[in-house]
Amino acid sequence: MAKKETIEEKPRETTVEFLVSLAAVLVTGLFIITFIVQAFEIPSSSMERTLLIGDHVFVNRIGFSPKTSWIGPILPYRQIRRGDIFVFLSPAEPGLYVVKRVMGIPGDRIHLRDGVVYRNGEKLDEPYVIHNPNDPYNPYRDNFPAVPPSDFNGVNPDWALTLPQHIQGGDIVVPENSYFGMGDNRDVSLDSRYWGFVPKENVVGRPMFIYWSFETPPDQYEQTEIGQRLGFVAHVVIHFFDQTRWRRTLRLVR
Repeated sequence: MAKKETIEEKPRETTVEFLVSLAAVLVTGLFIITFIVQAFEIPSSSMERTLLIGDHVFVNRIGFSPKTSWIGPILPYRQIRRGDIFVFLSPAEPGLYVVKRVMGIPGDRIHLRDGVVYRNGEKLDEPYVIHNPNDPYNPYRDNFPAVPPSDFNGVNPDWALTLPQHIQGGDIVVPENSYFGMGDNRDVSLDSRYWGFVPKENVVGRPMFIYWSFETPPDQYEQTEIGQRLGFVAHVVIHFFDQTRWRRTLRLVR
């Protein structure tokens, strides 16, 4: 007579075990969001075409942070390099997050001639930069720092006073623990030309990829009233499928 095979049933997960597993997932997610990555929305056109208004990006907060032994093998630390795109707290407007491209690291000598950037005496080839041919010529913006700042250029008053201290031989020299940042949409970008260097302690991290992109009006970030915000949320719900830029989803930022 054949012996009946017995099939062992896997014990069902108890309520306590389920809650413990759920708590572990939530804690892990909260840890990642708090300490490793952070979500940001691009509010202005200063980094077009690299980043568009309405791009939502995840920012790696660890890569540019001081080196640590416990997380190094997972997300290796490295120094900020020329050409990196970085998110930082504005040195001119407290609490405002800004995204630009690193044009100069400590010790670099930078100047612009007719809108072209020269770093350490070398003319840069910047395929990511866009210029508006219809934009009026701005001598301060396009020939920095040769043309002294004036009240008509939107230059931060404190920067206008300290700027001359950093000029040597017609170049702006980036000091220690600081960076010189500029936007890819060079003619409209308010950047280090207007408010000065980015202190190292202001750096938040490096954008990794776009996780969602939605067609957003240029002035949306200025709409701060509750009714305006709720109206835009309703607009997103209605037009989620037809105004989401699907081709930009999961696009790496570089």
